[in-house]
Amino acid sequence: MASLVANHVANIRVIVRHGRVQSESCFQPSLRAAAKERQQEMQKAAIDRVKLIFALLDADGTGYLEAEDFELMATRVIAAAPDSDNATKAAMLAAFRRYWTTLAAELDANDDNRISFEEYTACVLSPERFDTAITDFAEALAALGDPDGDGLIERRVFVALMTAIGFERANIDALFDAFGPSDADQIMVSVWAAGIKDYYHPEKTGIPGDHLVGGPI
Repeated sequence: MASLVANHVANIRVIVRHGRVQSESCFQPSLRAAAKERQQEMQKAAIDRVKLIFALLDADGTGYLEAEDFELMATRVIAAAPDSDNATKAAMLAAFRRYWTTLAAELDANDDNRISFEEYTACVLSPERFDTAITDFAEALAALGDPDGDGLIERRVFVALMTAIGFERANIDALFDAFGPSDADQIMVSVWAAGIKDYYHPEKTGIPGDHLVGGPI
């Protein structure tokens, strides 16, 4: 009798174990599908962000990014920061130029000295290839917004720089507010620099930078 009971218990364990394995194997495809869908959603959000940047950087409206676009944009942005010193302005100009030369070196496969939007999407699909250039750009732009060097950026300066780039005022204010300004209506330089870098990363969703695109946060 004892042996019959033991065999019965063993059979139940086998059934339960097999059932668990079957359940897990049934869930695996759906989990993989959900993960893939999530990855695609993140990539789409990031591509929407750089789509806006591409349109703004395309200063002459040709549908391509060229060296002249970055020179024009640098001129506009620097002009919007009259209180910054020459070294900070020079760093901004150098960052814009490095941004372009990095794009050209990485993406201009046919050597036509211009970058299409399809090529530009590599900024988010392979962000590691552009980390250094984006970091330089982010830090230079954030520093430009801090002419007195106290590590803080006032809303009026932030608005002036972002307007020079081409963003809409409502979106600019929404972004500034998302950075958590102080009672004096200032944000930290480091917070803005980090926000710029986050903007280009596909794994980042629900970030302050999404306010610039105007989509849901």
